Amino acid sequence: MSNLPPCPQCGSTFTYEDGILFMCPECAYEWPQNSVEDSTEKQRIVRDAHGNVLADGDAVTLVKDLKVKGSSLVIKVGTKVKSIRIIEGDHDIDCKIDGVGAMQLKSEFVKKA
Repeated sequence: MSNLPPCPQCGSTFTYEDGILFMCPECAYEWPQNSVEDSTEKQRIVRDAHGNVLADGDAVTLVKDLKVKGSSLVIKVGTKVKSIRIIEGDHDIDCKIDGVGAMQLKSEFVKKA
């Protein structure tokens, strides 16, 4: 019994090796053996306003005044935010801002510090 990956095209488990390719007998799809990746290991790439890649734990600085929805509070340009966390969704940064509390920010309004 071998551990060949299922077909990425149709999901068939009857794949076989043919030289340096994997083949699917059901849909005739062929793909290279070295391109097999686990989809759970793929991570979303989040970039700041200047195109720098952001990662969990980075420190960022705001590049625009941001109004806090539901209050009269405004977070000013230049406010530093430490140890961000990348999340899924429209607002892709989760963080805590001193004096404000837990917030979610869009990456287009920050730059990597």
